Amino acid sequence: MKSTVDSRQSAAWAALLVVATSAWAGAVRGGDLPAAIVYLEAFTETLPGYVREAAPARFVLLEDGQVFVGGTSAVRSGRLESREVKALEKRLAEVRKLPGLASSVSLGPGDQRFRLILHKGRALDTTLTGDPAQATPAFKSLAVLVQDLMRFDHPTLRPYVPASYVLRAREGRLAGGCRRWPFPEPPSTFVPKVVPAEEVAYWPKGATPASVCLGDKAFIVALRPLLPGEQP
Repeated sequence: MKSTVDSRQSAAWAALLVVATSAWAGAVRGGDLPAAIVYLEAFTETLPGYVREAAPARFVLLEDGQVFVGGTSAVRSGRLESREVKALEKRLAEVRKLPGLASSVSLGPGDQRFRLILHKGRALDTTLTGDPAQATPAFKSLAVLVQDLMRFDHPTLRPYVPASYVLRAREGRLAGGCRRWPFPEPPSTFVPKVVPAEEVAYWPKGATPASVCLGDKAFIVALRPLLPGEQP
């Protein structure tokens, strides 16, 4: 009997977690980074209870060759050689020439979603939907680019320690206990707050949310790592 009750309680908490985190969709997203040649966000591979939109950018390349690769919560940073940057820029130039490229592009079937921003050259900010592996011929080169950036690896990549995070909160409660709120003003459910890394050193980061209690209210908090020069 006890195992049945425990199973029901676990299912109830899982359902509550899905409802609580689904409201984040489209609300927690990365800021723009004008110094980036290419900036890719991926709103995919969501595990139950994760806030996928609070994960770090998947791939970012700056004009000086510095590159950032994000996962569920952590970020790695490295540096590309000039020839590697030029090779990628050549691919980006080809993508820009694709007919039908607009602010929203369907790659084909599938519920995956990406945001691709290009700054150098003709600016582009587009939302891509669909599975890149099943892309239509018209956007095949774009889909292959996204796939390559999603699985990007480089020998110079090392763990990156952000100086700050962008914090967003919504009312809600997660299973388990609550963390102490370390700031004088209460959490805002409307305006994001940039917080120094040392203030939230031991909190869950990225797509994994934290639970905060303040008085008789409870909040679900997501902390998205900020890159140098990135604004929420």
